[in-house]
Amino acid sequence: MEELTALGATVTELRFALDTFYFLISGALVMWMAAGFAMLEAGLVRSKNTTEILTKNVCLYSIACVMYLIVGYNIMYVDNAEGGWLPSFASLIGSQASDADHALESDFFFQVVFVATAMSIVSGAVAERMKLWAFLVFSVVMTGVIYPVEGYWTWGGGFLSEAGFVDFAGSGIVHMAGAAAAVAGVLLLGARKGKYGANGQVNPIPGSNLPMATLGMFILWMGWFGFNGGSQLLVSDAENASAVAKIFVNTNSAAAFGAISALIVCKMVWGKADLTMILNGALAGLVAITADPLSPSLPVAGMIGLAAGGLVVFSIVMFDRVKIDDPVGAISVHGVAGLFGLVLVPLSNADATIGGQLFGAAVIFAWVFSASFVVWYVLKVTMGIRVTEEEEYNGMDASDCGIDAYPEFVSLKSAS
Repeated sequence: MEELTALGATVTELRFALDTFYFLISGALVMWMAAGFAMLEAGLVRSKNTTEILTKNVCLYSIACVMYLIVGYNIMYVDNAEGGWLPSFASLIGSQASDADHALESDFFFQVVFVATAMSIVSGAVAERMKLWAFLVFSVVMTGVIYPVEGYWTWGGGFLSEAGFVDFAGSGIVHMAGAAAAVAGVLLLGARKGKYGANGQVNPIPGSNLPMATLGMFILWMGWFGFNGGSQLLVSDAENASAVAKIFVNTNSAAAFGAISALIVCKMVWGKADLTMILNGALAGLVAITADPLSPSLPVAGMIGLAAGGLVVFSIVMFDRVKIDDPVGAISVHGVAGLFGLVLVPLSNADATIGGQLFGAAVIFAWVFSASFVVWYVLKVTMGIRVTEEEEYNGMDASDCGIDAYPEFVSLKSAS
């Protein structure tokens, strides 16, 4: 009897260790997505704004880690009422509960990299004309308060989870939330100079480094296996391990189908293979499947990616037509595809309803957009959020950072 008890204790400890390790590795993969966002955005902006966009990505990740440690995790998870809407403001994360499946610190680490992902979405949408320090101040509020509150409503056991809203890994909670904050900022910020003509024409502003942007997309694709796979939370038994394997395959398929769909749409509409649209097609497939990468069959997951990859192309064009300037297509990729993924969950998940999904999406968007709009507006009337026309013309690298990303190129260009 004692031997059986000892064996059971050993198995429990091994499962604890394995699930903790899996959580940490998944979090590390999601952390690597910060590099993906940095490379993608740096490749899709002009060379004169490269250093500034990289600075934003390094600093927003660091701010997210600090703010979520100090207040964000507490707002989202600590001492909150089930089914409530007002979170508590508890202390820092404490000691590990004895009946948990993994170390509490591993849960915090996995959650904090999701916060940084949401903020990274904002970075690309407001690129090339927003003041660096205004963006960083907003990052403090977004990662410390705005995101954790809606995170409590869903993953923290608040009223949206009680209402039946299903979002497995964050199509709405992370991606659509980031897009909502971006929309609020872009509306107050305005478009880049020269992006739209007086007669309504859209003037393309190509990025500076498509190889870098492509690398960024593949890094994000890789990191997404941690994003979705880690959200299963456990891997130490056959059922959970099999679920993780299916999540990996569905995630990969959605991205692949999304890229192919964007390729086909571009060829049919413009007769060309637009690389930037293909990159966004793959990312749109990833965002859409994130709402529920476990329930769909393998073919259905591919079809979700296929639909999202085509949808994002038309969405990017639509936002340009209404003069919402998004240099990297982040609002379409993360907002439109995120909403699309949420709406499709009931097709394969009996626990979700279309009413519950739309209600959850509406609440998340309304909260994040309105709260973000207020913060952006306060920043606009106090410190200002947009650089001067001269600073925009010369580039953000010169005005905000004082360092060129490609100094040899700049020197040669000046000499010629």
